[in-house]
Amino acid sequence: MGKRYHALDALRGITLISMILYHTCWDLVWIFGHDWPWFHGAVAYWWQQSICWTFILLSGFCQPFGKRKLRRAAMVFGSGVLITAVTVLLMPSNRVVFGVLTLIGSCMGIWILLEKPLEKVPALPGLLASLLLFVVCRDVNRGMLGFEGQFCLARLPEGLYRGWFMTWLGFPDPGFYSVDYFSLFPWVFLYAAGYFCNRALSRTVGLDWLDRPGIGGLEWIGRRSLLLYLLHQPAVYALLWALQQIQACVSEVLC
Repeated sequence: MGKRYHALDALRGITLISMILYHTCWDLVWIFGHDWPWFHGAVAYWWQQSICWTFILLSGFCQPFGKRKLRRAAMVFGSGVLITAVTVLLMPSNRVVFGVLTLIGSCMGIWILLEKPLEKVPALPGLLASLLLFVVCRDVNRGMLGFEGQFCLARLPEGLYRGWFMTWLGFPDPGFYSVDYFSLFPWVFLYAAGYFCNRALSRTVGLDWLDRPGIGGLEWIGRRSLLLYLLHQPAVYALLWALQQIQACVSEVLC
């Protein structure tokens, strides 16, 4: 069993709580019909992005830790496939195909193959190059090289955007739909940034500062992030549905 760092578990716990709150708002708006204009704007978008970016960076940062990396990659990727199967069967209009767990599991598997060659890449240049590639490739899903629609370096050929494999890579087929889409490109570069950040810190200031005990409850959540990720949406939906039924019953009695 690899060493665990308290600060990383606590940060993962904070991010998971943020994600649960975000998904609660998402359910209230898109499933239960609440009209919240702010949730369709920049605030909610960047809230969602902060959660995803943190999870992916943390996953890359933790790539060098622990053993049984193939087993861990298979568990995460398989959890992503499970979410896809459940959502396609039970709620196809809100299906999750190539979601964040599928991405992270894919990155873990790729690193098993490439970690030896990547160890030869200097850490700081690798970090800077990964961040630059992420910025440049952020909009490949939209058919161009650029970042969040702020600039366009080049339009990409439409012929790339065909089939499931290319969709997994980052070039979604015109008929593709998913409420949670995280393709290999550009997100593998953010994962790589986390990996190179770990190496850069390890070889300069070290990682002992991450080992200071923090808030136990957050660390407990962070250590069980995969299980809680899988359980939180059904639990949130069930709770909101129950509250809706109670509210309806109370309203009927009062009226």
